[in-house]
Amino acid sequence: MSADQIRPIISAPHNYRLTWNTPLSEEHAAQLISACAPAPGARIVDIGSGWGELLMRLVASAPGSTGDGVETDLDAVARGRALAEERGLAERVRFHATPATEWTESGYDLAVSIGSAHAWPGSTAEALKALRAAVRPGGRVLYGDGVWLREPSPAALAGIGAEPGDFGSLLELIKLAESVGLRALQVTVADQREWDLFESNGPIGRGERWALENPGHPLYDEVIAEVDDRRTGYYGGYRGYFTLAYLVLSA
Repeated sequence: MSADQIRPIISAPHNYRLTWNTPLSEEHAAQLISACAPAPGARIVDIGSGWGELLMRLVASAPGSTGDGVETDLDAVARGRALAEERGLAERVRFHATPATEWTESGYDLAVSIGSAHAWPGSTAEALKALRAAVRPGGRVLYGDGVWLREPSPAALAGIGAEPGDFGSLLELIKLAESVGLRALQVTVADQREWDLFESNGPIGRGERWALENPGHPLYDEVIAEVDDRRTGYYGGYRGYFTLAYLVLSA
C-alpha cells in the first residue's frame, strides 16, 4: 500500500490529541509566550506554522496584534483556519499556503519557526538568517530546532533519520544564532515527559488507537508496521539523546 494512504491516518493535522506538532507542555508554552512578550498591536509571523496553535495564543496575548501563518500542508492550513474562526481570530490570524522561501514580508515584531528549518535550503543557518531578516531592529525571534543532548549512537541517528552533522549541541545552536545577529534571551528544551507524551499522542499512539478501532481494515498491517518502526526508532533509538530546543532571541 502507498504511504500516501497511511499518512492521513497518523498525520498530525488530523490528530486532535495534539495541541501542537512539537513536544511542548502547556506550562512550557506559557513561558515561551511570556518571554516573547508581544506588545499590543504587534505583527507576528510563524513560518512553518502548522495549524497555528502557538501563533494564535501569541496573538491572543497581545490586544490588536495580528499574525501570519505560513504553511504548505493544506490539511494543517484548513485546521488552523477553522480554529481561528472558532476563537474569533479569523480577522487577526491569516494562513498562507506559501513555501517559506517565498515569504518575503518583513518588519515583523516577532518571527516564529518551530521545527521547520528543513523548509530552507541549508537548513538551520538559512532558517535563522531568514527569521532575522523578517523582524524589525529590536524585534524578537522564537526558534525551535533539534539538538543532541549527548553524542548520538548509530541507533539514535537511525531512529531520527539523521546524518551525524544534521544537528549539533545546544551551545552550537546558540552560537549559530549569534553568528547571524540574534542573541539568546531565554533558552529551554523539551524535557523527557514532554517528549514521551508527544510520541504517545503522535503517530505512534494515533496509529495504535486507529488499529484497535479498525482490526479488519485493508491498511491494518501497514499501519501496525509503521507504528512498530516509529516505536523502535524512538524507544530504541533517539529517546534521551535528542530533544527540541526553544530559543527566544533578540534581533
